[in-house]
Amino acid sequence: MKKELKGQIIESISAQIKQYPNFYITDIAGLNAGQTSKLRRECFEAGIILNVVKNTLFAHVLNASGNEDMKSLSETLVGNTAIMYTEVPSAPGKLIKKLQREGFQKPVVKGAYVQDCVFIGEDKLDQLASIKTKEELIGDIIALLQSPIQRVISGLENASEGKADDEKVGSAKPAAEAAPAEEAPAAEAPATEE
Repeated sequence: MKKELKGQIIESISAQIKQYPNFYITDIAGLNAGQTSKLRRECFEAGIILNVVKNTLFAHVLNASGNEDMKSLSETLVGNTAIMYTEVPSAPGKLIKKLQREGFQKPVVKGAYVQDCVFIGEDKLDQLASIKTKEELIGDIIALLQSPIQRVISGLENASEGKADDEKVGSAKPAAEAAPAEEAPAAEAPATEE
C-alpha cells in the first residue's frame, strides 16, 4: 500500500473516532455473504458505522491519539478487525447480543472504548449492552427525584379524599341528630302558673 493511501486511511479513521466517541473493536471473519449483508443492514438501522480496518493502521491511530486508555486497545488488534462506531454506547452491544440469539457466531467483541472507558474481551459484552446514555441516566435521576414528590402528592390527595369522605359521613350525623332536637320544641311546654 502506498504511503499516500495509508495517510488517507489513517486520517479517515481519526476523523471517525473524533465524530463517534464510542467504538467497538470486533472480529467478523467467517461470516458468509448473507450474514455480512444482514449485519451491515442491522448496523445501518441502529446508527452504527461498520468498517473493516488493517490492524497496523488502526494501531497507528490509537497510538497517535495521545490517550493512554485508547493505546491499551492496541493489544486487541489481532486477526481480522472490524470497527463499529456509534454515538449510542450500548447500541453495538445490544446488536451483537441480538445476532447471537439468532445463531450468529460473530461479531465477537475484542475490545471497546465507550464513554472514555476501555473494555477488553468478549466477557464484557453484557456490561457493554447495558450501558445507559447520558440522557437515559438523567431521565432515571429525574424519575428518582420525582418519586418522593409523587408519593407526598398522592398521600395528600388520599388524605384530602379521606377528609372529604369523613365530612360526608360527619354531615350525615348532624342531620340525624338534628331531628330529635327539632322535636323538642314541638313538645308541649309545661304550663306556668298565672
